[in-house]
Amino acid sequence: MSPQPSSAAFWPSFWRGFRALMPLWLGMVPFAVAYAVTARGAGLSVWETQLMSLTVFAGASQFAAAGLFAGGASMLGIVSTTFLLNARHLLYGLSLSRSLPLSRAQRLLGAQFLTDEAYGVALVSGSREPGGLSFGYLLGAELSLYAIWNASTLAGALAGSALPSPEALGVGVIFPLAFLMLLVPLVVGPQVIGRLPVVVALASGLGAWGLSQVVPGGLVILLSGVGGALLGAALVGRQGEGA
Repeated sequence: MSPQPSSAAFWPSFWRGFRALMPLWLGMVPFAVAYAVTARGAGLSVWETQLMSLTVFAGASQFAAAGLFAGGASMLGIVSTTFLLNARHLLYGLSLSRSLPLSRAQRLLGAQFLTDEAYGVALVSGSREPGGLSFGYLLGAELSLYAIWNASTLAGALAGSALPSPEALGVGVIFPLAFLMLLVPLVVGPQVIGRLPVVVALASGLGAWGLSQVVPGGLVILLSGVGGALLGAALVGRQGEGA
């Protein structure tokens, strides 16, 4: 486990984490605006649209919730759908807990603002920080996206349907490419020994593709993530026995 930085080192680490996510702002803005337009079209007020971004802060879940609101879905249906879409965060939290010791208050704060992008950047870039990944770096990365997501939500809620959709702008490719850039150093970096990470990554990817044909998206990520972790543990155990 990496030691936690002193309070004097918190803010420099925080701002490094904040800046590390800024390149993703360009892709975040149109999606936040599109969510706001979708929510307004579903009958939510500007305040309600903004409140969801402030409290939920989960793009896919907010899109789904807005669509379900428009379709008159029950509260149970909305909660169940958003839970499945965000189930992957359970795996993110377990992964972070292995390298980042946190107090209870820090866990709650970090969990509230955790996103796919913040997790990936913190795991790849934050681990290269002096002393390893720190809470300051993680929180800075999280709040970087939180700030731009909410500012863009407000702009979209006020502008309405006058702005083009993300599909029209062709920005849908940004996040998949960003995650590929985060994945490659983890799989082929100098800290990797042997081919196990490559095997696990390929198996998880193929498993996710197969599951996506029959189960909802959130459950796909959870099942493929758990399956990949179990496969990795089994292969590492077998490798240790053969050593």
